Amino acid sequence: MKIRYVHLNLLLLLLPIINLLLFPTPSLAQDYGEDAEKKDTPPPGLARCNGVYMSYSSGGREKLYPRTKNVTAQAWSFKATAMIVNTGTEEVKGWEMFVGYRHREIIVSATGAVSSDGDFPYDASNGTTFIGSPNTDLKTSIETAGDYTQISTNIEITGTLFGGRGTATPLPRTIKLVNDGWECPAANSKGGTMQVCCKRNPKFKAKEKKKTKFMRRRHGDLNIIYDVLQAYTSNYMAQVTIDNDSPLGRLDHWNLTWEWMRGEFIHSLRGAYSAEKNPSECLHSKAGQFYGDLDFSQVATCQKKPIIKDLPAERKDDKLLGKLPLCCKNGTLLPAHMDSSKSRAIFQLQVYKVPPDQNRTAFFPPQHWKIDGIVNPQYKCGTPIRVDATGFPDPSGLQATTYAIASWQVVCNITKPKPKAARCCVSYSAFYNDSAIPCNTCACGCGDIDTDTCNANARPLLLPPDSLH
Repeated sequence: MKIRYVHLNLLLLLLPIINLLLFPTPSLAQDYGEDAEKKDTPPPGLARCNGVYMSYSSGGREKLYPRTKNVTAQAWSFKATAMIVNTGTEEVKGWEMFVGYRHREIIVSATGAVSSDGDFPYDASNGTTFIGSPNTDLKTSIETAGDYTQISTNIEITGTLFGGRGTATPLPRTIKLVNDGWECPAANSKGGTMQVCCKRNPKFKAKEKKKTKFMRRRHGDLNIIYDVLQAYTSNYMAQVTIDNDSPLGRLDHWNLTWEWMRGEFIHSLRGAYSAEKNPSECLHSKAGQFYGDLDFSQVATCQKKPIIKDLPAERKDDKLLGKLPLCCKNGTLLPAHMDSSKSRAIFQLQVYKVPPDQNRTAFFPPQHWKIDGIVNPQYKCGTPIRVDATGFPDPSGLQATTYAIASWQVVCNITKPKPKAARCCVSYSAFYNDSAIPCNTCACGCGDIDTDTCNANARPLLLPPDSLH
C-alpha cells in the first residue's frame, strides 16, 4: 500500500510538468511564438548612426507602353521608399534630402514630401531635392521619447524611368542631406537599398538666424510671395508679390498662371487683370451652385487656371483696378541693379471659397505656378512652401509692423535650354574622288525610327558624286 501511495504522489507531482509540455499556456506561446519574430528590427546602419540616417530602397518596376526593342528608350514605372531619421542630439530644421537620379526619372508622386525644384510630375534626370510636407523638421529622440512620427519621415515615391534590364529598379547615384553644416560620406548600396549616415561638421559656424515657425525663405531668380491679408468665412483677400532677384534675367509683359485645387475663384483683382473672363464657367461650377444669388458677370474670372497680367502704366491711378504701390508697369520686371523701382510687382485678389472650406482659417494656396514673358528666359517654379508671415509697415503711419495672416513662397529659377541636335550636315570632298564623303548615320537625327529596318549605329554608305545632283 505504501508503494502505491508513493507512485501516486510522484504522478501528482509530475502532472503539471506534463501539462506544460503537452499544452503550453497562451502566455508562453505569445512570449516565444511568431509575434516575437515579427517585431521590426531597425537596419544596422540606423542603429550605428549618430546624426541623420537616410536610406533609399527600390520596390520593383513594371514595363510601360509603348513596348520598344530599344532598351534605353523603354519606359518603366517604379516604386521606391526613402527614409530620413534624426538619430542625433540636434533638431534638424527644414530638412532637405537630395536624391541623385541618373536614369531620366520622372517623379509622379511622393507622400510625406514634395520636390523643392518643381511640381509633380517632375523631370528628375539630374536629381531632385525632397523637403518635408507636412513634417518639415526632425526633432530629436531625446525630446520626443523616441516618437518616430516626429523624428523621421518616410517618403513613398512613384515614378517613371528609362532603360535598364530586368525587374529590379536601379538605385540613384547618391543620396545626401544638403542642409548647411552637414557632411555625408558616399552612400553604401546592398541588396536594392542605399543608406548613408550624415554628421554635423564641427568646423562649420552657422550664422545666427532668427528662429522661425515654418520653413526659412529661399532665394531664386524670381521669388513670389502669396500673403493672406484679410480673412472671412467664405472669402479672403490675398496679395501676390513678385521680386526679380536675378542679376541678368528680365521679364517683359509677364503672364502668371496657377491652378486652384479646391474650387476657388477670383472675385476681383487690383493691380492686375485676368486674360479671360467667362461668366458661364462660374454658373456651371460648384461655386455657381453655392453662390446662387451672386452676379457672376462682375467676377474677375472663374477659371481653374487663370492667366494674370500686369496693368499698363496708364491704369495706375484707376480707382477700381489701380491705386496700388509697385503695380501697373505693363509687365516689366528688371533686375534691381538696373532699376530697383521696376524689380518688384504687386497685385491683390479677392478669393471666394466653396464648401467644405467655409471657415476663417481654411487657406489653400493655388498650385502649379508658372510665369513667362515675351522673348524672355524660361522659368521653372517650385511648389508653394509655408513660411513665416510677412511683415508690412503699419498703414496708420506709426512705427509698428502689421503681419499677414499666412504666407507662402514660390521660388522660380531660370532653366537652361537643352542643346538641340544637329539638323543638317556638310561634308567636303575633292572633285576627283570616286565617291562623296558621307555624313555620319543619323547626323540629322533619327527620332522614332524603326529599329528592325534601320540601324542607327551602322557605318555610312559611300555615294557616287552624280547621285547628289
